Amino acid sequence: MKMFVAGEWRGAETEPIQQPHSGELVDRVPAATVEDVDQALSAAVAGARAMAALTAWERSEILNRAADLLAARHEELARTISLEVGKPLAEARLEVGRTPELLRLCAFEGTQLRGETLPLDAASNGVGKFGLTLRVPCGVVVAITPFNYPLLLVVHKVGPALAAGNAVVLKPAGRTPLVALKLTELLLDAGIPELGIQCITGPGATIGPRLCADPRVRKISFTGSAEAGEAITRVAGIKRISLELGSNSPLVVLSDADVEQVASATAVGGYTNAGQACISTQRVLVDRLVYDDLLEALTPKVEAIAAGDPLDESTQLGARITEQEAERVGTWVDEAVAEGARVVTGGVRDGAFYAATVVADVEPTMRISRAELFGPAVALSPVAGLEEALALANDSDFGLSAGIYTRDVDAALAFARRAEAGNVHINGTPTWRADLMPYGGFKRSGIGKEGPRYAVREMTEQKTIVVH
Repeated sequence: MKMFVAGEWRGAETEPIQQPHSGELVDRVPAATVEDVDQALSAAVAGARAMAALTAWERSEILNRAADLLAARHEELARTISLEVGKPLAEARLEVGRTPELLRLCAFEGTQLRGETLPLDAASNGVGKFGLTLRVPCGVVVAITPFNYPLLLVVHKVGPALAAGNAVVLKPAGRTPLVALKLTELLLDAGIPELGIQCITGPGATIGPRLCADPRVRKISFTGSAEAGEAITRVAGIKRISLELGSNSPLVVLSDADVEQVASATAVGGYTNAGQACISTQRVLVDRLVYDDLLEALTPKVEAIAAGDPLDESTQLGARITEQEAERVGTWVDEAVAEGARVVTGGVRDGAFYAATVVADVEPTMRISRAELFGPAVALSPVAGLEEALALANDSDFGLSAGIYTRDVDAALAFARRAEAGNVHINGTPTWRADLMPYGGFKRSGIGKEGPRYAVREMTEQKTIVVH
């Protein structure tokens, strides 16, 4: 596939896109040059004018048509995701299935931008003045997206940006650009002005800094690692920035929790997409009174997770994005065992596959607990009750999502108020997300919010108008 720059599909396809589980070639894409980046930004400046000239109704019609086109190509897009990411086809279908509704939500929220009237006569110098505010597009939005949800997370950025009247320069992850290129094609077929979107491919380490530092860009929306997010802040200059970064999401289990319910939820929340989700359930902080019970209930459910070829309908656990990533997860698990933890099930690697793993007796100081694992292993630690669990949950550089299981309303509300996380789930795992909700983290987990209503606001600016 070629990339889309300045109204044309271009570039020599030199970068191989390979299946993570087999290494087989899926396709090739271009590696953007410095000249490609400059031309994409110049085109986006003109595209921003074209997008702003469309009415909110016209933009919503385009996005609704794109949603219909996307739904019609559901299976093709799901297979593309499964091939380039290595996630099971069933999970890829769920990802694609969420995106038409998400595009329609973006279309609606783009029509709902409102200002307010200002009581200027309340000021001592406001006699005879009338004021109001408007929300206007930022202009050029750079969207940099990760490999793990290469369609859903692209739509979470591109959809609100276009709905708000901006032009977008999309830089998908280097290993998973194919479905983003197909989405670009769909948007163009739906009627987006050809300069309203650019999609450039290639290594993020070279393309990203040039995009983020350019003064023609007014807004950056990035999802990825905390280290990459910090690098963006150093080069961006004076721009609006949204960063959705990493986490090591805690799940607290109190002594009155339904252990079977917790085990079933954790067997999903800890292993979806092979743990390659920033809100994957990673740290399970369990009251000592039910610690052994939870291990007993969880272990067979995790052992039943079937790994294999992502295109096999029976597969529940796919490959890691690379063999090196699978090796890294194994290193972290082995390191925890060497420090006194124990592997209850899993703990083995086969190429890019890492088995669904439960690690017990994890000390909070271990790397598998303190850093972002981003892999199919759940770390269990015993605690003495709510206060210790809260202290450990908050003892982290991250704060994206957290959960608690309890029947005690007071304990649940105390956790909800005091947990240092942007999303808190009561009787649910940290991994749950609805696309319409405000979504974003505290601390090193980022700044800004996603979710169509909130992202549309982040991708507009407020203008004050005074009539004298």
